[in-house]
Amino acid sequence: MSTTIKCPNCGNEFEPNDAIRDEVQKELRQKMVEWQSQKQREFEAEKTKIQKETEETLRKHIASDFENKLRLLEQNKKDNEEKLILARQKETEYLKREQEFKTKEAELELTVQKKLAIEREKLSDDLRKIEEQKSIAKETEYQLRLKEMEKQLDDQKKLAEEMKRKAEQGSMQLQGESQELALEQMLKDAFPFDLITEVGKGIRGADCIQTVRNNYGQECGQIIYESKRTSSFSMEWIEKLKADMRSQGAEIAVIVTKTMPKDMDCMGIKQGVYVCNFNEVKSLAAVLRDGVIKVFNAAKNQENKGDKMHLLYDYLTSTEFAEQWKAIREGFMSMKLSIQKERDTMERLWKAREKQLEKVLLNAAHVRGSIEGIAGMNSVDLNLLEEGDEDTVS
Repeated sequence: MSTTIKCPNCGNEFEPNDAIRDEVQKELRQKMVEWQSQKQREFEAEKTKIQKETEETLRKHIASDFENKLRLLEQNKKDNEEKLILARQKETEYLKREQEFKTKEAELELTVQKKLAIEREKLSDDLRKIEEQKSIAKETEYQLRLKEMEKQLDDQKKLAEEMKRKAEQGSMQLQGESQELALEQMLKDAFPFDLITEVGKGIRGADCIQTVRNNYGQECGQIIYESKRTSSFSMEWIEKLKADMRSQGAEIAVIVTKTMPKDMDCMGIKQGVYVCNFNEVKSLAAVLRDGVIKVFNAAKNQENKGDKMHLLYDYLTSTEFAEQWKAIREGFMSMKLSIQKERDTMERLWKAREKQLEKVLLNAAHVRGSIEGIAGMNSVDLNLLEEGDEDTVS
């Protein structure tokens, strides 16, 4: 293959020799190096340009991002401030509600404390009443002593010399008077509807009279009381009080004594007179009072009994009663005859049905015997009744 070179000026073509080839190759290499250097410079310039543009773009983007972030931060700050304001408002409302709740709680606590105080007071009253009931004996003795002291103080103010004399005699009369006062006060408190009267000193009769009244205010009877507070019991008291009971027109007599008779250790009856100590008189008075009211009511029911008997006799012998009884008897006989007729009719009907049933059973037995003779006993069940019922009918 021939290699020719065409001159760019004259257009003559010639085949290059080695020297020319080397020269051309050298020139081409130099141009190629220059071209490479130029392209390298252009590349470096373009690279620098692109780097600057990229840096500028990055700066713009960073600035834009920073501004956006700054705006976002400002917006977040504004939102946070609004949220903070709302939170503070909510906190203020919460504190206000908490304060109201504390105020209501304090008011409720105060109300509860008041109610607890009232209930505690009621409970204390109930416990106090129970304790008073448990210590009734001690309280009774205390009341007696208190009455003694009040009586002593009153008598000392009125009559000092008389009290000295009574003190020298053991103050027995004073003790009796204090028990009389306590007895009267106890009866007045226990039976406010009754009339409790004191028998004056120097007047013959019991120490105290109880006029019993019922719920309608009617006087039902009287109970007289004799109070004794001595170291020994005297049987003369019984006879004296029985005489007083007859003179006063009372129904019952009671001796309230500190010392019981030798043959009695608790309340009871001694020769028609009730005897008890001061601790027992309240219960005994309630029982006796109830008895007086019942006797009064029974006597009240017996009033005009003869007139009632006459009225009843007149009614039983009157024409009105005879006609009414006759009407009752006629109605009874009519009902009796109707029941008897129904019974006779049903018995006739039962007898007729019984005959019909016997006839049916007899024919069924004939049919059964014929079939059993042909087919056998176990082939067909023709029983109209159970075995036990059949035996009963036959």
